[in-house]
Amino acid sequence: MTNSPDRTPLTRDFFDRPVLEVAPDLLGRTLVRRHTAGTIELRLTEVEAYAGEIDPGSHAFRGRTPRNSVMFGPPGHTYVYFTYGMWHCLNLVCGPEGRASGVLLRAGEINVGAGLARERRLSARNDKELAKGPARLATALDVDRELNGSDLFDGPTPALSVLHGTPPAPALVRSGPRTGVGGDGAHQPWRFWIDGDPTVSPYRAHAPRRRPSRKAT
Repeated sequence: MTNSPDRTPLTRDFFDRPVLEVAPDLLGRTLVRRHTAGTIELRLTEVEAYAGEIDPGSHAFRGRTPRNSVMFGPPGHTYVYFTYGMWHCLNLVCGPEGRASGVLLRAGEINVGAGLARERRLSARNDKELAKGPARLATALDVDRELNGSDLFDGPTPALSVLHGTPPAPALVRSGPRTGVGGDGAHQPWRFWIDGDPTVSPYRAHAPRRRPSRKAT
């Protein structure tokens, strides 16, 4: 039995391209999370591109570290990081091996396994909020650092994979500044989303974290 076109897995070559080609091309694709508890499928509706050592907003801007080493390839792997001491975020590594780049998966619509996602996202008011934002997406899919570096092409049933799905019409793809990125990388229009989709997260500009002022004694 052959897969229908939308159920065909993407190939590693899809990810072995410049990040600004891969990121908007991921919109409408189906992300599959396989778990012992069951399978969740999500249609990607919002992503952000990070271009490594040429991108001040990227974790790899200052070079390779133990934390970001998976971003340097090979393409088609996952980069999972922990942020604010609370949340995980899921990225897909792309571009030629040796050049760090990745796409942050910011939001999506869960089409299969919503019940499993609700068990992990008890605060979601409705199903449109289950994966509305990168931390929510990772929580809904039960993604943590144990999946960092996992291969999307690791056998017939990898923990995470991406199917062809149904990409939106080009006229529906929007771009703008990345959410929460400050400094020299603040104004890069490297956030991509499907216009009008209710699962897309709201844009928030970078807000510097202020240290509490010390009162004189």
